[in-house]
Amino acid sequence: MAESAVKAVVGNVSKLAVHETSFLCGVTSEVGFLKDELKRLKCYLRSADAKRKSGDECVATWLSQIRDVTYESENVIEAADYMGKKNRLKNGFLGAISRYARLPSDMVTLHNVGVDIQRIRRKISEIFDSANRLNIDLDTGVLGKCCAEDEFPRVNDLMDQNFEDNVAIVGFEDEYQEITDKLVDKENNTLSAISIVAMGGAGKTSLVRKIYTSSRVKEHFDTAAWVTVSQKFKAVDLLTSIMEQIMGGRVGFNIRQCEVGKEIHDFLLQKRFLVVLDDVWETDTWEQINKMVKAFPDVANGSRVLLTTRKQDVANHVQMPTHVHHLKKLDEEKSWELFSSKALPPYNRSAVCDVDEFEELGKKLARKCNGLPLALAVFGGYLSKNLNKETWIDILSSWPSTKDGQMMRDILARSYNDLPDHYLKSCFLYVAAFPEDYEISVSDLIELWIAECFIPHTPKHTLEEIARKYVTELAQRSLVQVVNRSRAHGWIERIRIHDILRDWCIEEAREDGFLDMIDKTACWDGASSSDNMISYRASFQNFSGQILQATTPNLRTLVGFELSSIFLPKLRFLRVLHIENSDLENLSPAIGGCIHLRCLRLRRCGNVTLPSIGELLYLQIIDLRKTNLDSTVPNSLWNIPTLRHVYLSSGFSSPRCVGHKELQTLWLTCASVGTKYRYHDMVTFLRKMRQLTTLFLLPDSNHFPQSLRQLYLEAGVIEIDPMPILEKLPCLVVLELSGYKGRTMTFSAQGFPRLQELKLDNFSVDEWRMEVGPMPKLSHLKLWLCKEMLKLPNGLLHLPSLKNLKLVSKSPIFRDDSTVKELERRGCKVEL
Repeated sequence: MAESAVKAVVGNVSKLAVHETSFLCGVTSEVGFLKDELKRLKCYLRSADAKRKSGDECVATWLSQIRDVTYESENVIEAADYMGKKNRLKNGFLGAISRYARLPSDMVTLHNVGVDIQRIRRKISEIFDSANRLNIDLDTGVLGKCCAEDEFPRVNDLMDQNFEDNVAIVGFEDEYQEITDKLVDKENNTLSAISIVAMGGAGKTSLVRKIYTSSRVKEHFDTAAWVTVSQKFKAVDLLTSIMEQIMGGRVGFNIRQCEVGKEIHDFLLQKRFLVVLDDVWETDTWEQINKMVKAFPDVANGSRVLLTTRKQDVANHVQMPTHVHHLKKLDEEKSWELFSSKALPPYNRSAVCDVDEFEELGKKLARKCNGLPLALAVFGGYLSKNLNKETWIDILSSWPSTKDGQMMRDILARSYNDLPDHYLKSCFLYVAAFPEDYEISVSDLIELWIAECFIPHTPKHTLEEIARKYVTELAQRSLVQVVNRSRAHGWIERIRIHDILRDWCIEEAREDGFLDMIDKTACWDGASSSDNMISYRASFQNFSGQILQATTPNLRTLVGFELSSIFLPKLRFLRVLHIENSDLENLSPAIGGCIHLRCLRLRRCGNVTLPSIGELLYLQIIDLRKTNLDSTVPNSLWNIPTLRHVYLSSGFSSPRCVGHKELQTLWLTCASVGTKYRYHDMVTFLRKMRQLTTLFLLPDSNHFPQSLRQLYLEAGVIEIDPMPILEKLPCLVVLELSGYKGRTMTFSAQGFPRLQELKLDNFSVDEWRMEVGPMPKLSHLKLWLCKEMLKLPNGLLHLPSLKNLKLVSKSPIFRDDSTVKELERRGCKVEL
């Protein structure tokens, strides 16, 4: 991984030097020389990384020096570029002078840049001398080939978005039937549990998810909730998640466990419920959840608890009648069925000659996985990218005889090393920064990857398109698990990584100096396996009341979860700050002056005082959703030309600047701004946002960008039907409208020509009219908390593409509604 990490940063420096330093006057030639020398280093790292992997500490030191000098180069060149960006934004007399001449302060900056570059070049010269002494192969014949490959990665080799990723229960058909039968057994009315026990990677979660989402289970239970428990958990967090799932909406901050438990108890008194506790590690988990209040009542109506665990004692330690089911490994036949679905999927078979020979080899390779579904899936995904008979034969002949744990590690190493480029390897290891069993938003992850410069610029593709291909590639290789997809676009929306894969990623990332994981409640303490490879990225989890100790003062990325009363160190070169569910005591002084910052994401945080945002001229992402600010977001935010994604809940003024060519996402909750909100400024701003594709907005506006593909509109203050305006948006694919309480809502003929997904949340109208001809492509309609809707409009019968209608929580509409009956007769799936 040292090779890929160094290549990524050197490639970024090279592009920066080429594209962004024309203003550097006398030091331009120095920048050019530096760029060429860095590109030489980039192309000669493979043999060095191989030697480091074999245990050569001298080579490890050499690689660390390369990484250090490339980061230093990027900082120096970017500091000079920052000067130019800042001058271009100046107004008045000084602004005019700085655009046509050099101010004294600029001359000092440029002089320092020249001095620093000379110093860096001397370091690089010493690095090349060290390479000769270490006998590292620097074959200049590969220079052009290597650099060409890095400039334009093979994007077309990556997977398309819509590969099949349905949850497989290969080999578990009998278990699926048996467990489902026990869940819906009408003769057993007592609250009871089913515990599924098996080793990690045996397929417990996949099986339970298939059962949980089955129509038979959904129809039997009035309500259901799923929580992943993991090794370290807070009972109040589990209860809060369950409450949100069964009752809808969001639970406020600082609510006590006893209050949540009582709300759940009272709500479930009249409900037959199913609760899934996935990945339970401790025997007292059920007692901890019900410690304050017995949250899950036994009212003799056949409610159930479904639990998965790796431990036999945990399976038996639930205080209710419990059936324990031991999940066995797959037999040889079922192992091959799962393995072949990954290694030789339908979209690959047509391109394979001699399929019979591949199947013969594949059956022998599948036996090596000892019936472990995770190993079969990951190994099969790896071989699907290596459809070469000689390769399969070589792997089979060289396969070591090892136990399950080491076998899984060998398979993961093979799959990781087979990833097509260093960009994708970096993206995969980055997933280890998130907590165990965390459901990762793909949009969040992509924004982070882009901020980290892990996504290459390629012809004919946006950065976001390449990043989504990367996500799909990792999922197709079974390195990440797909949680859900967008119904409208088909792309993956949320993923998670299996505990076994995550543990491997953490070890690999730490060993290679890519990322340090420091979790106060787990075994990860941040101790690197090599003193020579200091990490420039760190993920802190579950800390309280202390100053976070960075591995280096030059830390570039800080990720944090569940940090209480934390003090951040001074981080001058920080590029990414992503913190969730935390209290920060000194944010402003810690990151003040971080001119390199690309991502500022503080979600559900408290005690936040912002630094001077307008100074962050490289900022791409600002995300302050559900964060309590001690100060307002300054107007200077809207002057930053590089903004791509803006998420603000409160404490901001409306944008007036119109120079945001990169802005794609605008998420604004404006209710708390009150009279300070300037409606005219927002309208002017939106008119100019021609690149904007996603908008979440509270107030009404008649001037939405025509480029919008997704619109999330909080309509509680809107009194006039918004549909005549919204239905004219030509590119709109997803629309979520929440809180509309107007008298009428009309969908006109020819309206919403491209809309595929519509969600109406917490709305009530006296009249909902639908003419013939609107929404010809609408496939999914979801009505959430529409308490006063007594009947569906007959116009739904005129929607030719409607495939799924979902009515969620407290809707009085029942299956005997005439429109519901007719929709079901026509093949539309209706969920009540």
